[in-house]
Amino acid sequence: MDKPAASAPPFLADDQLQQGIEAMFFAYRGFTADPDKILAQKEYGRAHHRALHFIHRSPGTTVNNLLMTLGVTKQSLNRVLRTLIEDGLVHNAVGTRDRRERLLTLTEAGVALDKALSDAQRARMRAAYAAAGSDAVDGFRKVLEAMMDPDMRKQYKRLSEGGTP
Repeated sequence: MDKPAASAPPFLADDQLQQGIEAMFFAYRGFTADPDKILAQKEYGRAHHRALHFIHRSPGTTVNNLLMTLGVTKQSLNRVLRTLIEDGLVHNAVGTRDRRERLLTLTEAGVALDKALSDAQRARMRAAYAAAGSDAVDGFRKVLEAMMDPDMRKQYKRLSEGGTP
């Protein structure tokens, strides 16, 4: 005789999942609000922020690495990079092994802008982490990692271990 299916834990009930989804939407709005204000002063958007962030995390990254990390089209990334390069925030160098490669690094101005954006997000994260406590912080990271597709999780792990995504 088959065993009856175990009921899902209460935190997996549809209303709990819906609350989690809504909390993610509102948290994301909060997480991006402060950087959005800084970006708006330069007429930049979130794509510029993401590019700056990942170039800063992996100086000398290639355009192809950045494409893979961001999951955007080449056309949209080229628009963002062109602006960041023209505005003196990103340096674009010819690859040492392959002259067709373009190696990306932030200029001093790019590092300063990335720091301002990151400082705003770190302040919000620091306050939220302090309010939630260390067990919640660890649980939150585990939930975020579990939501990642396996390939994204591998990129994230490489980056968090100090490698390139």
